[in-house]
Amino acid sequence: MNQDIEIRNNNEEEIEIDLIELMLHFRSRLLWIVTGFLVCAIAAGLCTRFLITPKYTATAKMYMVSAGSQSVVNLADLDIGRSLSSDYVELMKTRPIVEGVIQEQHLTYSYSELVSMLDISVINDTRIIQLNATSTDKREAMNIANALAEKAVSELPKLMETPEPHIAEYAIVPVNRSSPNFTKNVMIGGLIGLLIMLALFTIEFLLDDTYKTAEDIQKDFGVMPLTVIPEGKIEGISQKDDQVKRGLFSRKIRRRQNREYKGKKRKK
Repeated sequence: MNQDIEIRNNNEEEIEIDLIELMLHFRSRLLWIVTGFLVCAIAAGLCTRFLITPKYTATAKMYMVSAGSQSVVNLADLDIGRSLSSDYVELMKTRPIVEGVIQEQHLTYSYSELVSMLDISVINDTRIIQLNATSTDKREAMNIANALAEKAVSELPKLMETPEPHIAEYAIVPVNRSSPNFTKNVMIGGLIGLLIMLALFTIEFLLDDTYKTAEDIQKDFGVMPLTVIPEGKIEGISQKDDQVKRGLFSRKIRRRQNREYKGKKRKK
């Protein structure tokens, strides 16, 4: 029982990491850590700018309100429009609608490829459907979004036997690209570089078993060393000592020559 307790204590001592010493170790490698962060951030930025093809998203909007026999829209009509919006979202992804857009626009995409380029959703707590079309070509994205909206207006009311929706906003040629996000990728690259450098220096810290201070020896052996030899370059110290000795020797020679010179003057 006592042996198991001792083994457990020894394992806990081996796993123990001094966070203060680890932070000081990171501080001594701060230049390398910053360099790793900047290198990975710059690499991610260059890859985003030159290796990844930018994509653009065009957006069209449809307004779903079904009026009854009267020209005035009541609350029941608004509720019906809200419920129809979800149905329209799913029906606009069906094969007849999507393939009709492919034929009208003379696209080379397959049905699954074009569906993956579309993002159709209902804006929260509204009867407005948002059609997003994403492509590497700005004008192609606009044409797909507008063609899908017009196809939905002409075909879905026939299928559902409901009043046709209204196109609230046609898509325009997008100015800014929707992906990739340059700033986001640069920050992710920098964080990856930072984590890699911290992991490497943590491993270096854990594998370093040399004794650097008297406290390290006392921690492992329970004995405080009597003396500590300071670090330094012996060659530099010896050179300085030689220079000092030469200076003292030259001063002694000058003093002796001055004395002899003064003695000769007195004799004369």
